[in-house]
Amino acid sequence: MQLHPDNLRPKLHIANTLLRNALAELFATCLLIFIGLSIVAQYLLKKGELNAWIGVNFGWGFAITLSVMTAAQLSGGHLNPAISLMMFTTNKICAKTFVVYCIAQTIGAFLGAMLTYFFYIDAINFYDGGVRAVQGENATAGIFSTYPPEYLSISGAYLDQIVGTAMLCFLASVVTDPRNKLPEHLHALFFGFIVITIGTSFGMHLGYPINPARDFGPRLFTLFIYGSEVFRYPYSSYFLVPIIGPLLGALLGTGLYHVFIGAQIPDLIDGKQRVKRVEYELCDRADITEKSLELAKDSSE
Repeated sequence: MQLHPDNLRPKLHIANTLLRNALAELFATCLLIFIGLSIVAQYLLKKGELNAWIGVNFGWGFAITLSVMTAAQLSGGHLNPAISLMMFTTNKICAKTFVVYCIAQTIGAFLGAMLTYFFYIDAINFYDGGVRAVQGENATAGIFSTYPPEYLSISGAYLDQIVGTAMLCFLASVVTDPRNKLPEHLHALFFGFIVITIGTSFGMHLGYPINPARDFGPRLFTLFIYGSEVFRYPYSSYFLVPIIGPLLGALLGTGLYHVFIGAQIPDLIDGKQRVKRVEYELCDRADITEKSLELAKDSSE
């Protein structure tokens, strides 16, 4: 038997839709975090000599584009519990799928942080002398998770995350709403532009985590390397900010879009859009293709 990917597909294909989509979310989120944190590592460890701040923003944008492309044909490439919440509140995924995706994304972010750490371990050792620090001149924990500056209050941190993620989900709704007729093959590129825009406009305070998995997964990994201070610095409740803030922002941004924009666009339903709707409703059932084809056929008659 010739060793060719197409020949292996029947043996490698996962029949359970939810499982294979969750694995796609896990792998693509791992890819996103590995690339993104590596960009931050180069910026921090070389004190801005290799990556300027604008380079960090563009790097994260490209990382988003490539990672979303990776999972787009399976899970849709959410890579972010805030985006999954946006999809859940608009009835595009069910509650079970939402929970599974969030878990997969967090695990993927944990693994992405681990890959970054071991890839850059020699550079980190050279930078901090082998002393892992969360704060101070030679601190390196900021490669993996966000820590607020001294001037930022807890309310300011929450506002930062709510506004940043509201902007993310508002613009993501613009891209994904079929009424706006944006080409699907360009969605991943648009998402990258959105992240670059948010980074260059709202990134000063916290570095725009705007993604609970992106911050919590790596923070959980650094717990084993840097100790419990990663959950206590600069105050014990901060680690909740990049979790709760983005979820609230997702609800706000999604709501604003659908009230002021989405609900005002003339409705246009065709066979393709009805197929999409059925795929989301069925979630992890195996009869997606058959039911979708039936509806597409009905709508064309």
